[in-house]
Amino acid sequence: MSPRIAVLVPCYNEEAAIGKVVRDFRSALPGASVYVYDNNSRDNTVERAHEAGAIVRTEQRQGKGNVVRRMFADIEADIYVLVDGDDTYDAGAAPQMVSGLIAAGADILTARRIHTEAAAYRMGHVFGNRLLTGLAATLFNVRLGDMLSGYRVFSRRFVKSFPLTAEGFGIETELTIHAVRLMMPMIEMDTRYKERPVGSVSKLNTWRDGFRILSTIGYLVREERPLIFFSFFFFLLAAISLLIGAPVVSEFLKTGQVPRLPTAVLAMGLMLLAFLSLTCGLILDTVTRGRWELKRMSYLAFPGPLEFDLDRSAPRRRHDDP
Repeated sequence: MSPRIAVLVPCYNEEAAIGKVVRDFRSALPGASVYVYDNNSRDNTVERAHEAGAIVRTEQRQGKGNVVRRMFADIEADIYVLVDGDDTYDAGAAPQMVSGLIAAGADILTARRIHTEAAAYRMGHVFGNRLLTGLAATLFNVRLGDMLSGYRVFSRRFVKSFPLTAEGFGIETELTIHAVRLMMPMIEMDTRYKERPVGSVSKLNTWRDGFRILSTIGYLVREERPLIFFSFFFFLLAAISLLIGAPVVSEFLKTGQVPRLPTAVLAMGLMLLAFLSLTCGLILDTVTRGRWELKRMSYLAFPGPLEFDLDRSAPRRRHDDP
């Protein structure tokens, strides 16, 4: 039996590109089902997707994260290909990406964008991507060159164990962090990245969405690495407390008096808050480990991509099969 492949295309006002995207992926992956989920488009995106042969559905809650959450919940497949509907990614690379995922036994393959056209990837986006990818690498040990790529291939066990919370463009960050935290096998592959077709307009705002992604990283640090998150506030509050309290302590040691009582009270309050923050971090770190174990068990409940042979003709035999 061959793996069921689903191509997932979240879409918003992409009538100029969506038809070609659907046709290209139907040609590249003939046996795959192409799903286009429209997110309240005000143009003819739905009609163009229907004409190209896609399975078209809608998601009323605005935001790419909401659309991807709905797709992951609704669609049943063995291999999922997630791609933007703006025709900037190379559909011809999809078979190689699917084969690469299966061959490596990975749960997520990310397409690292290689742009040959100057207009395809604006310098502000390049800088922001590198900055945010570097920050995630430092905080979560992410080993990817392009964390924010919108072109990825997933195994079923990744999709069905993914507790998505992001609503907008923070989805790419959350996808990556989820894989890293559960220690999933993940790989990266270079793919061509091209300019949008005429009539297609980017929905990404460099500053607005950059701050949203940054806030998503902060949220994920709090949820997944609470000891690091609360330790930051511990050191900050403790440093301020020592800075303003040191002169008071020095004066007390010299004269036996506390002439600046409000300053002493403030310093003591800040130090108490610092240790309260550290205590919260230690407690939540234990809780997070319990949550991590539950998510890991949920992830392991699904078979991995190595169940399938690369020729897609038969399920791959496990080593422990008789």
